[in-house]
Amino acid sequence: MKRVLFIASHRPGRAPGQRFRFEMFFDELEKAGMQCELSYLLDANDDAIFYQKGHYLKKIGIALKSYRKRIADVKRIHDFDLVVLFREALMTRSTFFEKAVAKAGVPMIFDFDDAIWIRDVSQANRAIAWMKNPDKIKTILPLCTGVTAGNEYLATFARQYNQNVHIVPSTIDETFHYPLNVGNDITTIGWSGSLTTMMHFERVIDVLRKLKDKYGDTISFVTIGAKSQYADELGIQFIPWSAERENHDLNRIDIGLMPLPNDLWAQGKCGMKALLYMAAGKATIASPVGVNAEIIEHGVSGFLAETDQEWFESIDGLIADKLRRQQIGQAGREKVVNKYSKGAWCERLIDVYKNAMKA
Repeated sequence: MKRVLFIASHRPGRAPGQRFRFEMFFDELEKAGMQCELSYLLDANDDAIFYQKGHYLKKIGIALKSYRKRIADVKRIHDFDLVVLFREALMTRSTFFEKAVAKAGVPMIFDFDDAIWIRDVSQANRAIAWMKNPDKIKTILPLCTGVTAGNEYLATFARQYNQNVHIVPSTIDETFHYPLNVGNDITTIGWSGSLTTMMHFERVIDVLRKLKDKYGDTISFVTIGAKSQYADELGIQFIPWSAERENHDLNRIDIGLMPLPNDLWAQGKCGMKALLYMAAGKATIASPVGVNAEIIEHGVSGFLAETDQEWFESIDGLIADKLRRQQIGQAGREKVVNKYSKGAWCERLIDVYKNAMKA
């Protein structure tokens, strides 16, 4: 049995990137002869501090604890046959862990799903942004045996520093995210995300206002995972994210939204929100940014909308035509199952890991 050490920031089940890029494959990797262990930095208590403003002394304490954790990982690195590094080992400027693994000669795969070479710091941690260095990816990539990138945009960047790059999109477990019959007379428009991406949802607030004016109480709005500042004005229901209730909560919506700005950071996104909605059989509308234009075939498996008018017309049409909503939702789910599911990519990921261990 080969042993694989996954290095990431968050505990199991906490972060979408980890969940959909490797955690959900653990059972299949075990069947393929790979014993998986996740070494993470932030526990539930750390989480509550890390993403709030202030608490800088406590955040320094978290950083010191993280260094101790990675030092312990280095000391036992020869117990493993492969290291899979998700984005970075430490959430600071340091690359000591990556350099230590390379020096030890243990194969290492670098995995990423965002344009992390572009500075993007949460509002809560602006004051300590100096502790991070987005350019460190340029130091890490050459140290790795190979790279798994979420899309071609990310892969193109990675190939400047490592030639062994594989595109492995973020995927959905099609056996979990399945459509449920949760029908009623009110059409629910929903968005799922975190506080750091709420600003993207709020790009279409004016559109939602127009829709509310037109349809009144026959439509409703839901956000899953973060509360909008416009919740009271538009009656937007907020549902805290829960791994146990994720599928049920997604099935409360009829139309899923994924607005994005057309900037360099967003171009690196892997379309996870759209994939989640589509896997649940929900009619999906997204900005035509980055990989979204590959995931969604406009008018067939979803809709792509750029201007406010396009957003309004797309949502309006789906509210008015329930059958069309269902057809688009079914086509979207079929696209995910065939092209972006755990089943579609499992063997490919296993091959990448096995080949890395042979290198």
